[in-house]
Amino acid sequence: MRLLLLEDDDELRAQAARALRTQAYAVDEASTLAAADELAFVNEYDAAVLDRRVPDGDAVDLVRALRSRGDTVPILLLTALGEVGDRVAGLDAGADDYLTKPFAMPELLARIRALGRRTGGTDQPVLVLGDLLVDPASVTARRGDRDLNLTQKEFAILAYLVRHAGRVVSRSELLEHCWDVFADPASNVIDVRIRLLRDKLGGPALIRTVRGVGYVAEDPRP
Repeated sequence: MRLLLLEDDDELRAQAARALRTQAYAVDEASTLAAADELAFVNEYDAAVLDRRVPDGDAVDLVRALRSRGDTVPILLLTALGEVGDRVAGLDAGADDYLTKPFAMPELLARIRALGRRTGGTDQPVLVLGDLLVDPASVTARRGDRDLNLTQKEFAILAYLVRHAGRVVSRSELLEHCWDVFADPASNVIDVRIRLLRDKLGGPALIRTVRGVGYVAEDPRP
């Protein structure tokens, strides 16, 4: 999953981004509404975590702008504002969830996983494909009786493909959802990662190449 993180407190933003990346998320960081709006306009995100009060305004205005242009990205608002009216205003503007500061990082991660399950069209906390189990909460994967030793990027790719099992996922879509803004679209990084991932998954193959289009995860069993 690729996330947009808006937080003007540099230390808190760094802590949150670090925690998210350890869970195999790709994270684009912003410290102002203007920067977050530009990132959201250019990129497609699986979820957005927005600090409500930043130096150049209220993130509720960004939520309204995103919704007005048809952006359905799940949004979690972070705020020191704990009044019911403030929470209602954020939710009515189009936010999906609300977390009041100070918060525990494990709760932030759990709320983002919940948003991700809604985005993926499943309420199941563990993804299953054939004899493969992918657990986003623990960032672990298991095939049959084998624990898979995956890098964070390999896990991100696998989770995305399994979440969209049966559908062909293009290289550009993988790049959009599993890498941040610093990824080089002209490189062969995706093909390399897929090859390494296949080696670790072993047979029978769970990931099939659709030549000239992309990849599809599917249960190899009849």
